[in-house]
Amino acid sequence: MSELAAWPVLAGRSLRLTLRNVESLFIALLLPVMLMLLFVYLFGGAIQTATPQYVTYALPGVLLLCAAYGSSMTAVMVAEDMTEGIVDRFRSMDVGALSLLSGHVTASTLRNLGSVTIVFGVAFAIGFRPAAGPAGWLAAIGLLIAFIVAMSSVSAMIGLLARTTEAASGFTFFVLFLPYPSSAFVPIETMPGWLHGFARHQPATPVIESVRGLLLDQPVGTHPWTALAWCTGLLLVAAVLAGPLFRRRTR
Repeated sequence: MSELAAWPVLAGRSLRLTLRNVESLFIALLLPVMLMLLFVYLFGGAIQTATPQYVTYALPGVLLLCAAYGSSMTAVMVAEDMTEGIVDRFRSMDVGALSLLSGHVTASTLRNLGSVTIVFGVAFAIGFRPAAGPAGWLAAIGLLIAFIVAMSSVSAMIGLLARTTEAASGFTFFVLFLPYPSSAFVPIETMPGWLHGFARHQPATPVIESVRGLLLDQPVGTHPWTALAWCTGLLLVAAVLAGPLFRRRTR
């Protein structure tokens, strides 16, 4: 089987495995919705932001949490493939690292777009009213897709590093933590001074600021370019390391 033919086949396989794991799929879809309702209705009244409604401010952060969590599950799925012997069967059919990991990343992107759609639906139901035109929407969704692809690729690399699925699942906690010390849910200025540098310059912040500004039709400055630079850098690191890691695990 050629690399070009194996990629969509393996992406379909990953999607079918997701549908069979009903518990994980349910959590991946429900968690972002619960977080949205939690922040908006329990904490939103106590948090002062520049937006008239807290749901407008919090939505980009919840979208990133949703994308980060869904992408991190790729590490577990890759680790399962590496530890359960299926990779040996793939290699006998001349399926290499590029096809296997691209299939997982593609499936992760499609899963996460479904989750993002649900989060947008809930946000509209509880009062989110964007001001973006078609170009703003396309740019915002494009940045979210870039972040999902980058994080899914890094997650796939982590899956190659992890020796067990339990170790791979630990990556989920790190990814879920990343949006909190950012501008996702509170302005950075309200955080302790020693945290400002990290909060401003970590990968989640420029994506959040870009998506928020684009959806509200506000100036975004250089945030989109910074976000794309982070996504491109993470994707390149994952792509460069994936081949050697795959060969080391399968030799």
